[in-house]
Amino acid sequence: MTERITSLIHTSTASLLHLALLSSLVTAAPLFAADGAATKHSAHEQSAPATLVQQVREGTKKYIDVNNATAAGYGPFLGCVAGTDHGAMGVHYVNGTLLGNLTLDPAQPQALIYEPKNGKMTLVGVEFILDSASWLAANNNAPPVLDGQVFNFVDFPNRFAIKSFFELHVWAWRDNPQGSFVDWNNWVTCDGQ
Repeated sequence: MTERITSLIHTSTASLLHLALLSSLVTAAPLFAADGAATKHSAHEQSAPATLVQQVREGTKKYIDVNNATAAGYGPFLGCVAGTDHGAMGVHYVNGTLLGNLTLDPAQPQALIYEPKNGKMTLVGVEFILDSASWLAANNNAPPVLDGQVFNFVDFPNRFAIKSFFELHVWAWRDNPQGSFVDWNNWVTCDGQ
């Protein structure tokens, strides 16, 4: 009888271990699938940035000369913006008319970003800026997206002392080692102003 009980315990234990293993595989399967989807999504992000960067380059090449930007209504705002621990953004030339509308057009960013160096301004990127309250009210509370890139939300209070907004940097004219849409660019500097 003891042998039979021992055999029953071993069989039950083995069954429980099999169930536990099966359960862990069932639980982990969606995680592996999600990881595969994330990998595919990352691959898509690698090709999508090239498209948006190219669209911005094509649409803003006329602003390589800062005089063309000022003639089109862009003006400097806040001086050269540098990071506290790394990188910079540069000098934002903002177009007030474009800032007031909710249009997302790669050829008409709300701000052009220039790097000052030796008395010359070099176009390095652009920033799309949208008032968050206006955008959300007009777009069913969905954040702005341009060519698959979701904008960043900047809440109030912020270092600019302006109401909350959405923004997206596109480093179309200067590579950014951290990515085409990261705010700070380690390859941009304010040292030359």
